[in-house]
Amino acid sequence: MDIALTVRGAVDDAALSALHARAFESPSEAVTPWTGRLTRHSLTWVTASDPAGNLVGFVNVIGDGGVHAVLLDTVVDPDHQGQGIGRALVAAAAEAARDHGCEWLHVDFEADRSRFYLEACGFRTTAAGLLQLT
Repeated sequence: MDIALTVRGAVDDAALSALHARAFESPSEAVTPWTGRLTRHSLTWVTASDPAGNLVGFVNVIGDGGVHAVLLDTVVDPDHQGQGIGRALVAAAAEAARDHGCEWLHVDFEADRSRFYLEACGFRTTAAGLLQLT
């Protein structure tokens, strides 16, 4: 894996929006204002770039201002999945959250992602709830 990980690096809104659209199979061509959101609301984030500098992975970490952090938007370009990039992103995010004084890292995921989060990344299951607001 010849991928560069960057913690809290500059984010190209168009590139990250395109990565999300490819990975989540969303037809949206809209550009999300990622940079503003990340700087206002995130504890940290990690990007993964290939040797040519193309964005191939991303994970966002939000915090509660105390000892809890939460992973959001873990994404790897479909053409680069299965190479350990996602696992490396999560490990870097966990280390960065720990460096910020967090003691717990939470993640919410769909059932088809359980093998990745539980086996590859070392999370354990807990009881949780979800309330749809829209």
